[in-house]
Amino acid sequence: MVGMRDVAKKAGVSLSTVSLVVNNTGYVSDVMRAKVEAAMRELDYIPNELARNLYHDRTNTIGVIMPTIVHPFFATLTAALQREFASRGLKTLLCSTADANTGEGEYVDMLQRHMMDGIIMAAHTEHPADYWTSISRPIVAFDRFLGAGVPTVRSDHEQGGRLVAQHLIASGARHVILAGGPRAQFSGGTTFPTVRYHLTVERMLAAAGIACDYVEVGAVADVTAHEAMARRIFDRYQGVDAIVGADVVAAMALQEAGRRGLDVPRDLQVIAYDGTLITELAGKRLTSVRQDFPAIAAALADCMNEQIAAGDDSGRQSGAKRSGTADAAAADAATSTDAAGGNMSDGDASGGNAVDAVSAGVPAAAGSDAVEAIGGVTVGAGEAGGGAENERVIPVSFIPGETTR
Repeated sequence: MVGMRDVAKKAGVSLSTVSLVVNNTGYVSDVMRAKVEAAMRELDYIPNELARNLYHDRTNTIGVIMPTIVHPFFATLTAALQREFASRGLKTLLCSTADANTGEGEYVDMLQRHMMDGIIMAAHTEHPADYWTSISRPIVAFDRFLGAGVPTVRSDHEQGGRLVAQHLIASGARHVILAGGPRAQFSGGTTFPTVRYHLTVERMLAAAGIACDYVEVGAVADVTAHEAMARRIFDRYQGVDAIVGADVVAAMALQEAGRRGLDVPRDLQVIAYDGTLITELAGKRLTSVRQDFPAIAAALADCMNEQIAAGDDSGRQSGAKRSGTADAAAADAATSTDAAGGNMSDGDASGGNAVDAVSAGVPAAAGSDAVEAIGGVTVGAGEAGGGAENERVIPVSFIPGETTR
């Protein structure tokens, strides 16, 4: 197996020079670099990624913690994140907490042991804020506030709620059903920004004199339960003329309405909230509030890069006095591994037009604070103690379909 010693011999340079080229550290003249690269090509030398990552104290791997990938929203977000990180030369390691029947603790342990460079946290957690803030490693939250100093990326759910409510009011809705997660999430000081859209819709419909009831969908991973939920809505609320819920909920409601002989949108309007591919596959194209998955993924990746860079800066400052020994250590490791015959020597969305959107991907400004009272419920950082300076809000768009008037 070809190692760095072979490359050094072929190029007629020192082992430390090969290490500098392979690891892209320190200064190497263009002439010397060309010699090393030519020798690497001629010998078909492939740098050992593991050894190189150890040298840089980087794995180029980001942990992505989702509650489930059965649900279309989280599957779509996971795919967007994987594409975004791949475009930046990073790999993703997925943890689906409900599907794997395991919590996030294993991944946090891996992060603390430097087996990955950071974590995107998009699943429910019962850990208190001080658990997350004490980890002192790169963590970025999606659609939840984990604690002071932990950046959060979320969609503009207040805007989403306004778009839904404005359309229902203008179209003459009389009795609206909102379907969502456990109502307990709406308690004072909630750390779930997603409740903002429900509360905004309820507040605006109440002001317009339109009846609105809330129905709990159940666990996010139990997608099959949504069909039973749709039946319960029609059995319990005879006069319902509009249903709003996540894409799967809206699709199930549309199909149940068809089984009951209801005309959509004449008798019943259906609005989906997420805008995944499901909105195109439900039988009719669902009117939806679309979350911008590519923009969300880019914002999460940007926040992660900033967190990692901040850690790198801190590490460079604390380790500056050791900088003169790094290359020599890498070359020594290469020599010892070459002698053993190993290669560790390397030391080394479519359909519909957007009607409305808000300013994208910037820290929340006035009017979109991280702590805000909506409908008598304090929504935002709450006890977690987050702040607007650590929050990036991504716009949503209202996409007209065939299920609203």
